[in-house]
Amino acid sequence: MQEESPLLGNTRRTVLKQFAAAAVVNAIPLAGRDAPSADAGVPGAAQSEEVILEDSELRAAFDPVSGALTALEYKPTGWAIQKRPELGASFWMYVPLPDRRDNFILGHKQRAKRVKKSGHQVHLEWDNLVSEHAGVLPISFTATVTLRNGKLTFESSLENHSALAVEVVGYPFLGDLGAPTPDTPMWRREMWYNNLNCSEIYPHFSNQLGYYGDKYPMQNTDSFADYTCSLFWLIQSSGQGVYVQVNDHQAKYMVRGAFEQKPGDLDSIYNRVPSESEISGHTVHLEFRANHFLYAGPDAAVNLTPIVMCGYRGDWQAGADLYKQWRATWFKQRPIPAWAKKVHSWQQLQANTPEESLRVPYRDLVKYAKQCARYGVTAIQFVGWNRGGQDGGNPSLDTDPRLGTWRELHDAIAQCQAMGVNIVLFGKFPWADMTTAWYRRELYKYDVKDPFGIPYQKGGYCYDTPTQLAGISSHRFAVMCFRDPAYLQVAGREFAKVVALNAAGFLYDEVCWHGHHSCYCFATDHGHSVPGYVYNGDIPMAEILDKTTGNNPEFLFAGEAPEDILLQHYTLSYFRISAGHTPISRYIDSHVPLMVAVTGFDDREMLNRALMYRYIISYEPYNFKGKLGDFPLTMAYGDKIDALRRRYKHWLWDAEYRDTLCASVITHGGPQPHPIIYSVFQTSIGERAVVVVNDDFSKSAAVTVKLPHPHHLVVVTPEQPDPKPTAGLVHIPPRSAVVLLEQRA
Repeated sequence: MQEESPLLGNTRRTVLKQFAAAAVVNAIPLAGRDAPSADAGVPGAAQSEEVILEDSELRAAFDPVSGALTALEYKPTGWAIQKRPELGASFWMYVPLPDRRDNFILGHKQRAKRVKKSGHQVHLEWDNLVSEHAGVLPISFTATVTLRNGKLTFESSLENHSALAVEVVGYPFLGDLGAPTPDTPMWRREMWYNNLNCSEIYPHFSNQLGYYGDKYPMQNTDSFADYTCSLFWLIQSSGQGVYVQVNDHQAKYMVRGAFEQKPGDLDSIYNRVPSESEISGHTVHLEFRANHFLYAGPDAAVNLTPIVMCGYRGDWQAGADLYKQWRATWFKQRPIPAWAKKVHSWQQLQANTPEESLRVPYRDLVKYAKQCARYGVTAIQFVGWNRGGQDGGNPSLDTDPRLGTWRELHDAIAQCQAMGVNIVLFGKFPWADMTTAWYRRELYKYDVKDPFGIPYQKGGYCYDTPTQLAGISSHRFAVMCFRDPAYLQVAGREFAKVVALNAAGFLYDEVCWHGHHSCYCFATDHGHSVPGYVYNGDIPMAEILDKTTGNNPEFLFAGEAPEDILLQHYTLSYFRISAGHTPISRYIDSHVPLMVAVTGFDDREMLNRALMYRYIISYEPYNFKGKLGDFPLTMAYGDKIDALRRRYKHWLWDAEYRDTLCASVITHGGPQPHPIIYSVFQTSIGERAVVVVNDDFSKSAAVTVKLPHPHHLVVVTPEQPDPKPTAGLVHIPPRSAVVLLEQRA
């Protein structure tokens, strides 16, 4: 029977003894958990003696009795980010009991021991915290809030001398996040899968955690994952926003932003937020806090990850610029092989699946490479080459005898690469195929365990046959613990088999994901603290793989949409996009290799986006189960785009990506059925290139491109690459792109 984690609390007898000895020493009256601070009787709120930090950008005010943040104003625009002082908040803690997990410590019910200003800082301290169902607990929480150059930094620490675990701390906390005006919308935006996600939070607020999950509608940052895939969040409004930065590029623990709309929506169809400050006797307000998943056990002392907040003027690019400035202080890119830096394209090719499709024997790989060479494609991502096929047999990287011998694959790779077609082998390590004897014999030892000692699982993927496509016979996966050094050694031994085959690189699929909900491991025999943050093992995993290559700078490490933390180790990012894609990763890093899948039989729209966003093309006919010759229309247009990028490399490949900044595009002849989209590049000497795309299926577009103080302008297209002078007015055929180039000489 598995031992109880020490971070999940002490014995029930000890805890109850502690409760019995506790006395309420906090003078602030207690109310229900759900009562807003206005109803909790916070003394001192909105009084003249509030403690203030202020510079030309921000004004922040703190209540001297409770320590609540009662006001936060972005002064250049007058935006009251924290609106009503009486709804000010300080912090929030989740401290479950052995027999009642629903136990919270609410900051608005605490009296601060100290609220003191010193220069550009405010020091706050709370101790002997009053919990909802356990009386006073010997827990202290301290914070230092610093205002410098318009940035408010929240540094905090926790000392837990109780017999319980403090599992989550919410700090900083805005109790009344307000829009700039009642008529101004707000959205939350954060990075995920190389896209900048967008969810409205005002004047509509949809509940993204399930109608039954909590009393109030709620949204979390990183809603598409269970980890911190974005190190910054934007609260974006019209022409301005709030930037929130999570100062942790080592994945110490999980931090997620939480938005909670109280008391709820006006209606359940359109999810409108009540427009008045009160409805049916309930105060209307939007809360925001940064939730730190600490799991701080008895007698633990923890420094929380600092959180930085500031305002900005402009759209999301202005917020991303703030992240870029911070990123430059720590991001170190692994060397990129010379061939991967050039304008080039790939083919993704599947050899096998768990349903034994056996599509590409090893000896036939050379035939595909010869076709790639004819089309000028310089890499093949070879998928399902390993025993069990794609998503079968994981984490095995053995060759599959049904596809050929090890020697046949080794020699085929050598022949392909001799003709200039680099072979990048595909694999993944987060899962173990539970159908294998290896799992039953050994790999089960490395399962990520939940708080109850039960292994987390992930549903497998489905291929080829009716029963798999229905999910009946798919291979279920166990989630492997990357905090277990023994499993990292297993992965290193498997990866050595890739290195021995002399492939040009490795594409690690699902490189930054460990399944839904399995972000912490509670196993007591894995050699990590309990619980261990599984994502904290991603960097050690990358280091073991790199060491296995001998730290070879010419070996390409690629991954499926690695977040910035891992993009330092997996230098090429492969992903898929759809309409409405916001190219945040390209905006943040103009030259990191980013590659998108192209699957359509006349896929001009996706290819035009590859041109717009400087994305490498991955050709994938029949969902990477076919030959390049299967979609000649796509190949012909893609070849023209890459030829254009090679010819005008100075503008379209070596330049800085600026999204839509530094130019504007005016459409003539009324609105288009499909809006005109465009992007801007700027060279090191200030020359600009504007890529304009007409997505309409049948209608041509006439547009004028305007540049501030332009020099000589010419227009080129994939079909007509020779430059022609222009004053900025261009005509774009349906499903086509034009490029305006600015030339100084």
